[in-house]
Amino acid sequence: MKAMRHFRPLLLLLPAIIGVFSTTNATAQSRAEVQTKGVKALVGGTLIDGFGSTPIRNSVVIIDGERIKAVGQVGLLAIPPGAEIISTEGMTVLPGLWDMHVHLMINGHSDYAHWDKTYPPLMESVIMPASARQLLLAGVTSARDLGAPLKPILAVRDRIKKGEIPGPTLYVSGPFIQHEPYPGTEYVRWGVKGVDDARAKVRTLAEAGVDLIKLIDQDQMTMDELQAVVDEAHQHKLTVVAHSHRPEEIRRGLQVGVDCFEHTGLATAPEYPADLIAMIRERTAKMSLGPLFWTPTVQGLLNYQYVRDNPEQLDDPSWQLGLPASIVADIKASLRNPDRLGYYQITPARRPTLNRKIQQLSESGVVLLIGTDSGIPMNFHSQTTWRELDAWVNEFKIDPMVAIRAATYWPSVMMRVSDQVGTVSEGKYADIIAVRGDVLRYINLLQDVDIVIKHGSRYK
Repeated sequence: MKAMRHFRPLLLLLPAIIGVFSTTNATAQSRAEVQTKGVKALVGGTLIDGFGSTPIRNSVVIIDGERIKAVGQVGLLAIPPGAEIISTEGMTVLPGLWDMHVHLMINGHSDYAHWDKTYPPLMESVIMPASARQLLLAGVTSARDLGAPLKPILAVRDRIKKGEIPGPTLYVSGPFIQHEPYPGTEYVRWGVKGVDDARAKVRTLAEAGVDLIKLIDQDQMTMDELQAVVDEAHQHKLTVVAHSHRPEEIRRGLQVGVDCFEHTGLATAPEYPADLIAMIRERTAKMSLGPLFWTPTVQGLLNYQYVRDNPEQLDDPSWQLGLPASIVADIKASLRNPDRLGYYQITPARRPTLNRKIQQLSESGVVLLIGTDSGIPMNFHSQTTWRELDAWVNEFKIDPMVAIRAATYWPSVMMRVSDQVGTVSEGKYADIIAVRGDVLRYINLLQDVDIVIKHGSRYK
């Protein structure tokens, strides 16, 4: 995600009023669409439970309130009298997807300078709720938001948690932590000056209630500052994620104990340097520290040229859901010439390097996670997660079950909530999706999810 500059709160009063009205109506409509909690039985589908073993044919999943009560098969598991029976015949049933790298504050617009001086007043009331709803209806029941103004993202996370607006369960970092904010970006990027300031910034975020800490440009910080950020975060039981665009960002992150790296990075370099790979392998060999996680976010890079030359998907109404017509028109206008977007001019040279970098990471023992950078130019929240899965399976030849676990089980482990979500198993929250057809053979079926259940409530 590139820089977002300081906003002017008094801009666009009329669109703000229109946006709030639109969001109020959308929220009321979404509430009407939700089928509330009760005893439900998903009957007949092939269940991929998230643990990685052989799928369960003719499955039965009993949901009681927010939780999964029992999992079994037709003829072996009794369906409670009076339960709502939801047929999943001919479908693949699986845990709700996670997207481990989203930005609810942006919606695919190509001009950040325009976006961040125009729309911050609408982020909490219109833009973030629309992004969250689009993710949920795409089958994403949990998501990690990595970079947003603190108060708005916490408010949206908590409104979702209370059931006031639809969206995935959110795990949020709030503002980026870095050496020096880019000019005019202080509202979403916090600089640190010295060890004491580094610890103070992390404490402020922790006390505000963030779920993790996000680092960027950590190669520009002193090692003492960087170590202070990670140590303070870990003292507050917060995981730390960090950008991996440059080799030294990765080296320093590994040295101080970063938990998860974001992006493949290294621009057009054909592969990761040998010394860096050796450091990664040394870290992944330390079983007592747990897995080293990595979110490569490749689908935007892989798909740019196709979208540029076949722009029909830019008209897909799914990304317009919940957004006022004025914002939709503005986004469309910014994408009128996708071949001219400065954001992607180096992408054709980066694309050929991705396969090798993914191979190196996999062979080094990291646990790869599905994340998409959704919200960046032309990468809409309603479309990116399935495209990332499709890229893994069809471009990198990653086993479909491995890819699905990277979007279900492993994210829950990374966020330390695997006792609550991430698999379809007894006692967990009923975060479940279903799609017609065999997802293990045709992963792109996930572009049109038929059933979305989150915490026992059916949203689609």
